[in-house]
Amino acid sequence: MRDSSAVVRILVVDDHEQFRGFVRAKLQERPNFQVIAEASDGLEAIERAEELKPDLILLDIGMPTVNGIEAARGISRVVPDAKILFVSQNRDPDVVAAALSGAEAYVHKLDVAKDLRPAVEAVLRGEQFISAGISQCIEESLHSD
Repeated sequence: MRDSSAVVRILVVDDHEQFRGFVRAKLQERPNFQVIAEASDGLEAIERAEELKPDLILLDIGMPTVNGIEAARGISRVVPDAKILFVSQNRDPDVVAAALSGAEAYVHKLDVAKDLRPAVEAVLRGEQFISAGISQCIEESLHSD
């Protein structure tokens, strides 16, 4: 568990510049959340993570070069202490499960405005967080089998 007043160094990874800007603005509403860098693809994410050693990495899944799930694996090798939070529009239960095998949280892009800060705070407390819309998709998938 980390000190709630400590600065959290964050890397934001998404192939859409406008979305990265929105996420950066949401995060910077909290004075102790510091976006130290952005990346637009998975390979750049691994390189920036290794170089900057962020505390938290927000990753999209569908990106060029290396997808977010593969990037998370690479990041875990070079910065094993970094926390990973996926921010994606993908609701496929198999993709979500694969993502969560290497991450602490999963926020659907449509839920970022309300879920991003609670997700980051949960991850920093060592808890898992999944957007309600994603949880519902997983539940429906389990009951349809």
